[in-house]
Amino acid sequence: MDLLIQGIGQLVTPLGKGPLSGSDQGRLQVLDDAYIVVREGRIAEVGQGSPPRLPCPTMDAQGRLVTPGLVDPHTHAVFAGTRVAEFLARTRGDRYTGGGILTTVAAVRAASEDELVELARPRLLRMLQEGTTTVEIKSGYGLTTEDELKMLRAIRRLSEALPLTVVPTFLGAHAFPGELPREEYIELVVEEMLPQVAKEGLARFCDVFCDRGFFTVEEARLVLTRGREHGLSPKLHADELADVGAAGLAAELKAVSADHLLHVSDRGMEKLAEAGVVGVLLPGTAFVLSEPYPPARRLIQAGVPVALGTDFNPGSCPISSLPLVMSLAVLRLGLSPEEALCAATLNAAAVVGLAEEVGSLEPGKLADLVIWDAHELGELPYFIGHRLALVVVKAGEVAWRTSGFSPTPS
Repeated sequence: MDLLIQGIGQLVTPLGKGPLSGSDQGRLQVLDDAYIVVREGRIAEVGQGSPPRLPCPTMDAQGRLVTPGLVDPHTHAVFAGTRVAEFLARTRGDRYTGGGILTTVAAVRAASEDELVELARPRLLRMLQEGTTTVEIKSGYGLTTEDELKMLRAIRRLSEALPLTVVPTFLGAHAFPGELPREEYIELVVEEMLPQVAKEGLARFCDVFCDRGFFTVEEARLVLTRGREHGLSPKLHADELADVGAAGLAAELKAVSADHLLHVSDRGMEKLAEAGVVGVLLPGTAFVLSEPYPPARRLIQAGVPVALGTDFNPGSCPISSLPLVMSLAVLRLGLSPEEALCAATLNAAAVVGLAEEVGSLEPGKLADLVIWDAHELGELPYFIGHRLALVVVKAGEVAWRTSGFSPTPS
């Protein structure tokens, strides 16, 4: 649709079609008294001052802050059941080892595809209401061919039914099920799951949990190499629990991203920077698990492009709010508000392969944007846990707005 958005008090956006790194990650375009012209769902013009007179609907931001729609590049939002008992055990001092994944696997296996869709639908709508317009969702709680495909089909149905862009990732190599020996399960992933996922076109990426107690570097290399042969771009859960060299593997394979990186080594950072791999940081997980936060400043200083994601999942991070994660990034990772916004928009869009379409507000890109109940960027991380999104626009159409704000002038 065509649309004119006027009365923007401050428009803040990164620029470009690829991830920004180093000092560039904190250099954003800031326009006061701005407007945006949308034609056929895409941005046609961004300007300042008096907007043009156009024969199309007009939206008035009433002096508020406008940014690109947020992009969440790492979630496990399709699941069944909860892990409340595990959560409470950690409050009594238990450490996270990842073993609780199999609890969710049992719940997902018992759920139908329809049930998975209906359980995930309100979660994704809550994310939309927080300003997220693009979200990646992984499989990985099935660990059989039938159940992994069930999850990916549910993800596809959610993509078709909801006003968000949903990017599917195959994570069959998430954990080892108890019913198969290790070698047999890896063979199942590469010889049966991957070909079927590719045949049905159910995923864009292949991910592996490469860490202590999970998949080794050699095993992850095999899965990701075979995934690439089937047209799935590689990414990794890397060095979350220990430095096992997963960051180096991500660099070797020129993966799209290396995610978590709580224990990444200095050499691992150098390799990521040399290969241009984006580091996806998930501070919500460190917050929930009471673990050390990832070394964000050192990664940025090393030249690694940094993105932010929620890691929304039922075990280690039941947080679905990307603005809350941005607050944690500013408070605990040492990112500036500008770096955090870039990490949750353009750099995150690069991680899901959509940086040419979303992640910034500039001509040619989809009109995915948020009008916030704020007047400057610093207010987003400052108001911790507040739901500040007033209007969420997806491809030029209002996907959600709060009932107390009317952006349409009379």
